[in-house]
Amino acid sequence: MGKQLRRWQIEAIACFKVVAGSLLAISFLCSCFSIALGQTYEATPSHVSPPSLNAPSVTIRNGQITAKVYRSDNREGDFYRSTRFDQTGIVGELTLGREKIYGGAWFDLVSPEIHDVSFTPAGIIVNPNTAIMGPVEEYDPVGFDVASSGGTFLKIGVGLLRRPDDEKYDHTRHYEIVDAGKRATHVASNAVTFIQDVDDAEHGYHYEKTLRLVPGKPQMIIDHLLKNTGTKTIQTTVYDHNFLSLSPGNGDVAITLPFAPMPNRPTQNELARIDANRIVYVKPLVDEERVSFRIAGFGNEVRDYDIRAENTVTGVGMRVTADQPLVRLSLWSIRSVLGIEPYIGIDLPSGASKRWTYTYDFIAPNHKPTGTK
Repeated sequence: MGKQLRRWQIEAIACFKVVAGSLLAISFLCSCFSIALGQTYEATPSHVSPPSLNAPSVTIRNGQITAKVYRSDNREGDFYRSTRFDQTGIVGELTLGREKIYGGAWFDLVSPEIHDVSFTPAGIIVNPNTAIMGPVEEYDPVGFDVASSGGTFLKIGVGLLRRPDDEKYDHTRHYEIVDAGKRATHVASNAVTFIQDVDDAEHGYHYEKTLRLVPGKPQMIIDHLLKNTGTKTIQTTVYDHNFLSLSPGNGDVAITLPFAPMPNRPTQNELARIDANRIVYVKPLVDEERVSFRIAGFGNEVRDYDIRAENTVTGVGMRVTADQPLVRLSLWSIRSVLGIEPYIGIDLPSGASKRWTYTYDFIAPNHKPTGTK
């Protein structure tokens, strides 16, 4: 009897290992627990993959900040090759001393079966077009509405794309890249510059983006240069998503603005509230909870592009300013990340150029610069 019991135990353990190796089996078990707890999740898709955190990257430093920046050489192994976000300047990690300001992926898995972001028993799963992190930018498409089916349009930082049909533009949809342009990357000890040239008669452009850590300061500057080398006007907007993870569930986070924010819809006061010129999270977000709305209340002056997000308990945070006025501002957040999204406008006739700069000041009260005691 003892030998039979042991044999049964061995066989059961072996079977469990086989079952545990299946993501679908794990998802099924997690679903059972979720149902028992009264939680609801979407089914885990059959095709998933982990984020490519070990993709080719460069590391820049200034004695206070260390930043891991992914390369964008238009090669198969690049971290991000989708068509929603600017493919250049993706910060995988950024630390100020021992404090992580940007600390890796805010999602668990990637799947083309997901439309944008999905909460499943296996974790947070995102579409490849959304699988990105750090201070990343998205440009509105240029020329999409006037392009016929099979015609081309622009996404700055991605290239010349093909419109496949008459459907409306969908930023979670992958579009064929017709011309990714010629690319170059220049690396210094404290800076990295990405260059892209798309040579098209109508929609050509020259684009430079530099991430620079300012010597002696807990500061990063992102400089941009965009030149219209085609015959068609480049009219678009661009925002930085600013994916931040400052506190579990954003529970102790406050966002401070130079004006009183006016949400475009009623806020969920049990999750976050408006307090004068601040947006304050009341509790950590859990499960599928989210705080998301468009923000009005800013004017046409550059001084309103001044956003501070911090953990009110630890004091760790970020302040971002720019030399351009806001044209739109949004907030999007879930349990793993917060995105404050400031937009600026771009209107470039043929031959015209535009420069603009974001300045990031990182805050960590317990941080001591190199060389101090």
